[in-house]
Amino acid sequence: MSTAYSDYKPLTFHDAARRFGDGGDTPRAYLERCLETIARREPIVKALTAINESGARAAADESTARWKAGRPHSSIDGMPIGIKDLLETRDMPTEMNCVAMKGNFPERDNAGVWALRQAGAVILAKTVTAELGGSHPGPTTNPFDPTRTPGGSSSGSAAAVGANMMPAAIGTQVGGSIIRPAAYCGNFALKPTQGGINRGERMATSMSTHGPHAGCLADMWQVAIEQAKRCGGDRGSLGLMGPDTLPAAIRPGRLMVLETEGWPDADPPAKEAFAKVLEQLEKAGVTLIRRKDHAFVEALEKAIEKGRAVCGGITGWENRWYQRGMLDASPDGLSERAKTALFKAEAMTVDEYRASLLARQQAQTVHAMTASLADAAITLSCPGPAPLWAGDVPGQPLAPRPTGDFVFNAPSSMLFAPVVTMPLMSVGGLPVGVQLMGQQHEDARMTGLARWVCETLKPVSVAA
Repeated sequence: MSTAYSDYKPLTFHDAARRFGDGGDTPRAYLERCLETIARREPIVKALTAINESGARAAADESTARWKAGRPHSSIDGMPIGIKDLLETRDMPTEMNCVAMKGNFPERDNAGVWALRQAGAVILAKTVTAELGGSHPGPTTNPFDPTRTPGGSSSGSAAAVGANMMPAAIGTQVGGSIIRPAAYCGNFALKPTQGGINRGERMATSMSTHGPHAGCLADMWQVAIEQAKRCGGDRGSLGLMGPDTLPAAIRPGRLMVLETEGWPDADPPAKEAFAKVLEQLEKAGVTLIRRKDHAFVEALEKAIEKGRAVCGGITGWENRWYQRGMLDASPDGLSERAKTALFKAEAMTVDEYRASLLARQQAQTVHAMTASLADAAITLSCPGPAPLWAGDVPGQPLAPRPTGDFVFNAPSSMLFAPVVTMPLMSVGGLPVGVQLMGQQHEDARMTGLARWVCETLKPVSVAA
């Protein structure tokens, strides 16, 4: 069973929380509604690897008592949240959708998970990830069409929110693993400035970031800021900064329209829908600056034109030592797709890694030069609707990108830049996202710009 996207109404929390104080609703009642949705949708969506119903109910009861006494820990006290199964949780296993990790149960919380508990959130479930956060998919299906991928690697987090199983879930991104699945599943999502939310034990790669998926901007922001207020950012990082509640709407004066290396291969209907979004922005008085209009935009386009290769090279090199150790200890513990990626990384030289680092550094310098040119950059969050995915065909070559193409997400990852994706478009009845990207540490500003865009523009729908 799936829900038609045209009929979709996202699940939200901040509005329900307003009724907790006077008893018009309670965190326990809210949780029970989520559990009812999980029971109905999970058999098809398959977004969860573990669920702690008894622990969640106990936490929701404690939250109900706090709200009744007028002493909630935070604005997200009582919010049911899913945690991507790359991140450790003290009460559920962390198996990373990997045979070699089967049975892994450290019984401790990731820094961000700890922060959520401190804020009173209800840690409800672990959500499916692509294997080790890579490209080998798990069983999760798209909540609006079970024949399609939900994206990756934060597949379960995106699908659980899109299926209204919970109002928010935590994802992670190295190349495109927050923004792309959010776009495919109709979520709002924040990929923070690099280091914005403390990664805890997930410090292996230099581009990994943690960020929330949610059904609305208010819930997205409040989850992120409540985490950052408690666990801060990565060691040595300033961390996510901004107000305790959704930033005020900010009207953009100028926006850079980025094509990226994904533009030639983007679906024509997605381009058509995006053009209609841009047309609305211009009618609202926003100046759009394209690569033909300014040398800085052209320079940025050129600096990010090999973003996929840069992100892939850096991440492959940085992951290879621990994945080689995992494979040596468990020869049958990795998928063929993961082994192929590992062997490719092992064929790299250190100078090739250094060249990718240099390309990343140069791109960040160019991006910084555009700060005075525009309030943000705007582009597609994905090349089009979620691709069809029925699994690998025995005897055939492995599909190169079974969870979709991260080409539109690589720029923000290599630039360490904050991004907010918005479900502004539908193509053939399926969601397609639009993203706003800013300078480093402009997370709150991007959220304010996104708020204005969502409050001002009408959603665009085109045929496939």
